[in-house]
Amino acid sequence: MQYRPLGRTGLQVSAACLGTMMWGEQNDEAFAHAQMDMSLDRGINFFDTAEMYTVPPKPETQGNSERIIGTWFKARKNRDKVILATKIAGRSPMTWTRQGGASANDGPLDGGMTRQTRQQIDYAVSASLKRLQTDYIDLYQLHWPDRGYAGFGFHTYRDYADGGEWEAFESILESLDAHVKAGRIRHIGVSNESPWGVMRFLAESERRGLPRIASIQNAFSLVNRSFETGGLAEIAMREQVGLLAYSPLGQGYLTGKYRNGAVPDGSRKKMFQRLGRYEGVGAAAAIDAYCDLAAELGLSPAALALKFVDTRPWTTSTIFGATTVEQFETDIAAFETPWTGEMQKRVDEIHKARPNPCP
Repeated sequence: MQYRPLGRTGLQVSAACLGTMMWGEQNDEAFAHAQMDMSLDRGINFFDTAEMYTVPPKPETQGNSERIIGTWFKARKNRDKVILATKIAGRSPMTWTRQGGASANDGPLDGGMTRQTRQQIDYAVSASLKRLQTDYIDLYQLHWPDRGYAGFGFHTYRDYADGGEWEAFESILESLDAHVKAGRIRHIGVSNESPWGVMRFLAESERRGLPRIASIQNAFSLVNRSFETGGLAEIAMREQVGLLAYSPLGQGYLTGKYRNGAVPDGSRKKMFQRLGRYEGVGAAAAIDAYCDLAAELGLSPAALALKFVDTRPWTTSTIFGATTVEQFETDIAAFETPWTGEMQKRVDEIHKARPNPCP
């Protein structure tokens, strides 16, 4: 397993990051604990979760993924072996994220919305620490912006500037800084963020001596290279805020399991029907092309997709998730796949013909 610097933090994180968003719904606690054990055995020291998980988000399962990690920490007594990342939700009508689930009503809200105000950040940090059964978080990320921002699967830009106020960048950083100084958070990052948003956070941290973002967790895959083409890749490399790539397998589409209309039992599509980001115009043709290329190269589609993401110079770590041992083993093996100039050439040919069908 390779290890790479997490921004300018001094931490070295594994190239593969264990994703946990399915824990507490598709994966039960026992299998989640087994995955964490297997991950440490394979050299993975980086786990990613969020206050919102399990996915799909709903009051009954909110926070389950963090709770499962917490029970594992308590049982194994190995908190120091893991670099742990979690996230705070941005502007959203999912009020139960701040109210402790389906029954509680004790959290702060601003205008009936989940936000990233000081009061809500304080509440969210405390709640995550309690669920995780730890007294510190290595990387605390803003899951999506407090401001209105079309960052999930949009092909065109929408200006939300007339949609009202948002929490100022410096105010968010000041709120997080209080937790950094108290030792509850070690480092901070962003997720589902735009180039403008990343640069504003960097500018305010430099101007005011506030915590500097270490990473950008955005979607990136063979069928969504908008991080690369939209300006974030250059920022990641020049400013040392590397990509934590999520959905490198296109929520399973790039494994080929949904080809020709297949809907396997136990799959997210079968259970939740929430994969619209990977079902738009041109998506199926691009996915087929990459799967066919993998077969021609003698690789599994998952190996091609994961190794592509892993070999980008702006990628710090690639987040993967699994619902079976077989999936876990396939994903881990992909990081040992050699990447050649011919593979890069063939991938780029498909990308040029069918660019970014699943932004």
